[in-house]
Amino acid sequence: MSDIPALPAAAPTSGIGLDTSRLSSRANLDKAGKQFEAVFAGMMLKSMRQAHLADDLFSSKGLDTFREMQDQNVAQSMADHAPLGIGKAMTDFLAKSQSNLQPESTRPAEPSGETP
Repeated sequence: MSDIPALPAAAPTSGIGLDTSRLSSRANLDKAGKQFEAVFAGMMLKSMRQAHLADDLFSSKGLDTFREMQDQNVAQSMADHAPLGIGKAMTDFLAKSQSNLQPESTRPAEPSGETP
């Protein structure tokens, strides 16, 4: 036999109510667009770093790790303060396909009376 442990069986989902109300919120869609923008900018920065346009005088694994963390912060800052526009384009495209999309403040109350 193999040393690979068996995967546990998936738990049944019958009887479990799934809350999909947050999927129809424009605020959540905007947040996802901003996160997508940060990931895209991060991939762009990583690709630019891999070009090796200049030789590093002091190269080490620690310096590479620090640069990766720095690039992640720069990408997030770019998405927050000076977006490229790809996140907004994605958000606008997805909003057009969801006719029931509404702002967070005008979302109807839960029918069961429970708060999420």
